[in-house]
Amino acid sequence: MLPGLWEAHAHLMLTGHADYPRWQRVYTDRFADEIMPASALQLLLAGITSTRDLGAPLEASVSLLNAVESGELPGPRLFMSGPFLQAEVAEWQKGYRWAVRSIGDAKRRVAQLDEAGMVIVKLIDQDKMPRSVAEAIVEEAHARGMKVVAHSHRPDEIRVGLEIGVDNFEHTGLTTAPEYPPDVMLMLKERTARGRVAGGPLFWTPTVEGLWNFDRTVANPEKLDDPCWKVGLQDDTIADIQSSIAQPGQLGYTRLTPLRKPTLKRKIAQLREAGVVFMVGTDSGIPMKFHCQSTWNEMDVLVRVMGLPVMDVIRSAVYWPAVMMDVEQDLGTVSAGKFADIIAVRGDVLEYISLLQRVDFVMKGGVVYKHDGRATAAALP
Repeated sequence: MLPGLWEAHAHLMLTGHADYPRWQRVYTDRFADEIMPASALQLLLAGITSTRDLGAPLEASVSLLNAVESGELPGPRLFMSGPFLQAEVAEWQKGYRWAVRSIGDAKRRVAQLDEAGMVIVKLIDQDKMPRSVAEAIVEEAHARGMKVVAHSHRPDEIRVGLEIGVDNFEHTGLTTAPEYPPDVMLMLKERTARGRVAGGPLFWTPTVEGLWNFDRTVANPEKLDDPCWKVGLQDDTIADIQSSIAQPGQLGYTRLTPLRKPTLKRKIAQLREAGVVFMVGTDSGIPMKFHCQSTWNEMDVLVRVMGLPVMDVIRSAVYWPAVMMDVEQDLGTVSAGKFADIIAVRGDVLEYISLLQRVDFVMKGGVVYKHDGRATAAALP
């Protein structure tokens, strides 16, 4: 028995489809009624009782948030960002990404997110923004009690992110480079050395599983047929997703993945050495990464491959996300007075972390959504 898991980096508007422009063109009108409710249900049945949704159209995000909070739809507790904030946005991305080019834009967009019920700002390409604009985003978000998460794909994204005070970096990044540059490592250590004085730990969501397991998925694609990811989706949606990943080794999205895999162990070791606090998040929803599979796969790779102590990984999936989102008074441990978000599996997860691929019991807020491995009536919309 454990506290309910967190998925710290999900995209509920995505369900594994490999053609992003087509997905936005065809399915945007179905995000609120089909796609995001299905994603939420799949996460919950996998034992995810809380999730951070990092990037989706604002209207659909608000719709799902209201439906889950009211009990109209089953799903995890939602901590949402709404649209990405970034420097430039392609035409086909404008539904879920907002270009921010001035200090006025920054303050207006952050206020819009806050007033809509979003609690996170998803900032990317902060190194391509005027520094004053990036700073204004973080300052406005923090003034409103919002958390700022930022991409770490490029060294300058990390450098700028540290300088402007983001709370949490996402991904291991740096494409095929073998490691983080020395000056970035020095900056990270200086930030983690400040701890509480700097507003708390520096959190990092590495999202390594999809990169590490990619070649195995190509060689043994049976996981792509798992019916768990089809729950809540219409037949034509399922067929379209299957068609988009029919050749898993030939996707443009993953062309650099085999070259990135050999760099992951070194980067994870560097981040641990720097003293960042890991959170379990997976980029769930991107091509071939399904909401019902991604979180346990990430935990398994962090333990089995990256060598992290199993209890550290469990804490990164239950406790630290609650701390990061300032809800540890209610979530993160099985303790008297906290919300009854509890999951159970048969077996010893301290010895076999992969048991989490089959969660037998899921309770959220005292309501049982899964019992003896089967969804209950409460889980059925």
